Amino acid sequence: MINMNKVEANGHTIAVAHSDSIILTDGQSALDTIMTISSETGTNRIALNKEAISEDFFNLRTKLAGEILQKFMNYNMKFAIIGNFSSYTSKSLNDFIYECNHGHHIFFVSSEQEAIEKLSQAI
Repeated sequence: MINMNKVEANGHTIAVAHSDSIILTDGQSALDTIMTISSETGTNRIALNKEAISEDFFNLRTKLAGEILQKFMNYNMKFAIIGNFSSYTSKSLNDFIYECNHGHHIFFVSSEQEAIEKLSQAI
């Protein structure tokens, strides 16, 4: 089950979602999540807690991150993942997170407030 709040910031509606169980496991589950949240909130800006994403996402060798994030890009969604990423020691993953955070669509952030800030300013 996904708990959702709608937040208005900088003229944008942001869906802040939280799930106690893993809901993003593959491309189809990403698409289902995108459709559910966007239809319920009417927004293309979503923040989701890290715990709702399969741990395989953070192992770039699985290609799961690419598969899931491609769905968000294809549907013009802005997406923030909220969590602590400091435990990941993979240089590739840390470089990936760095690059995403300097883009305009995908963000890895440490707090809900930072997610709202990034998503409300994304162009």
